Amino acid sequence: MSYKFLLSIAMAALFQPLCAQKEIRLFPDKAPGEKITYIEKNDQSGEWVGGQPVLRKTDVGIPEITIYPAPNPTDKSAAVLVCPGGGYHILAYDLEGTEVCSWLNSIGMTAVLVKYRVPRREGHPKHEAPLQDVQRALSYVRYHAEELHIHPDRIGIMGFSAGAHLSAMASSLFKTRTYSDIDEMDQVSCRPDFCLLVYPAYLSESNFSLAPEVKISKEIPPTLMIQAQDDAAFIDSSLFYFYALKQAGVPAWLHIYSKGGHGYGLRNTGFAVNEWPARAADWFKELKLIP
Repeated sequence: MSYKFLLSIAMAALFQPLCAQKEIRLFPDKAPGEKITYIEKNDQSGEWVGGQPVLRKTDVGIPEITIYPAPNPTDKSAAVLVCPGGGYHILAYDLEGTEVCSWLNSIGMTAVLVKYRVPRREGHPKHEAPLQDVQRALSYVRYHAEELHIHPDRIGIMGFSAGAHLSAMASSLFKTRTYSDIDEMDQVSCRPDFCLLVYPAYLSESNFSLAPEVKISKEIPPTLMIQAQDDAAFIDSSLFYFYALKQAGVPAWLHIYSKGGHGYGLRNTGFAVNEWPARAADWFKELKLIP
């Protein structure tokens, strides 16, 4: 079966309507550490990818999740939290969010779109507030797994660019919650069971070293990385992180394509890297997350 055929299936999934779901606030009051009020904004006037504009969200002060159930909600499914990228400044909300949720639904998985706080909070690490949001989101989904028809031990995370960096942080820093417990949900594990990183950013530094916030242990969940060689600014994030996982004995997969650049999402940009959803589906099958 050719990658072009598989790509056509994935692209068709992008345009299937998602079942409308209500956004769920992650924190009952203000999110941890928030002192000012942000007015959320949407913008489609800038970047285009694959012949379509990109919906960019910014000034997110109220972190939320939107749950898109698997096609057969009476059966328990695996679930994937989706973290859009955007340099921790904006969220590429359709390109790396809603379109990804549609694809996950099309292969039988529940999708959870995470609207984490952006832009970066001045005077704090770039991922500090987003990691609080993602840890809370993972615990929320696991706490409510029964009513959401989700297997509580099959809850993973995936992200793109900065969202992939955030997913890696969630996969490695799960032992210590990054905010004070609010309720009994925060007693539930925030460790993802698997992790998919698509063109991850910010994981590496020079001389084959990882960024200082990246902590490696054998308890990191199985991880798949998708990368294009000509993504010059960030290819080392995938290469160095993969090597570190290998050294720690963490099951890891890495697919590298020669061309494709950065920021393609699931859209057709004319490169072989666009067939990555088929490779990810194979990986989900290998982990027995989908039939």
